[in-house]
Amino acid sequence: MSGDHAEAAAQRADLPMLRTYRLWFEHTRTCADGCKGLPKAQDGWAMGRELWGAYRLARIEGTS
Repeated sequence: MSGDHAEAAAQRADLPMLRTYRLWFEHTRTCADGCKGLPKAQDGWAMGRELWGAYRLARIEGTS
């Protein structure tokens, strides 16, 4: 059974929506330019906004 769980986790990690969200989340945790700690993605700097936009597009494409 543990092999099934590992395979399912690997498939979830490959989803573009989850990958782009992880990239945005990691950026906001480490951004020294002003994204760190902001309540809204649109209030951040250009890089953070670009990553959030990529996540939103991946989320929309994933539900189609």
